[in-house]
Amino acid sequence: MTRWFREGGWYLVLDVVTLGIGSPIPFAHAAVRLRRPLYFLWPLLYAAAVVALLVAVEPAETRTDNTVGGLIIGVMVVAFCHLLWVRRQVWPAVPETPVDPAMADALAAREKRAESRRIVVEDPALARDLQIGRPDLSPTYDDGGLVDLASAPAAVIAQVCGIEQAMAERIVETRQARPYDTLDDVFTWADLPFALWERVRERGVVVR
Repeated sequence: MTRWFREGGWYLVLDVVTLGIGSPIPFAHAAVRLRRPLYFLWPLLYAAAVVALLVAVEPAETRTDNTVGGLIIGVMVVAFCHLLWVRRQVWPAVPETPVDPAMADALAAREKRAESRRIVVEDPALARDLQIGRPDLSPTYDDGGLVDLASAPAAVIAQVCGIEQAMAERIVETRQARPYDTLDDVFTWADLPFALWERVRERGVVVR
């Protein structure tokens, strides 16, 4: 809303609040911004129309019809419609940047991983039923590309996490001697290099 007001929305607000009397101001602003000859004519025309109407307004006690009032409203409406177009000339609509398909897929997969991690934490039984983190079992549920460090084979861990086979085998060997309870256990007990922590954390889960 603030951006709309700042980028020409005030043109329309001023016109309505002043019943068209203040309409020459936004037209003058647009003329200064765009510096086109025709645009300098518009504030003069609207100012002349407003002055003419104000001069024509009779004292309230002698007014016999609503002609002048109707003309004032008419000027306001005409100026409002005109300002809608002028505003777009001063602040052109910025076309939306096309979303790269690869970027969209990556962000969607990240959202799925976040949802899958929530299931692992809140409902481990459901996580096992959905085979979260076990791409080697061909699950029907899309977990976004996770791997269960507590049960998946070393080759799958290496592929999904993007780490060397030797590191994946160390994870498997360590869990056989001492099952993991959390993802942090993997880093500590398997003694993984710190440089791999973020990579493993991005893709790894521990389904209890």
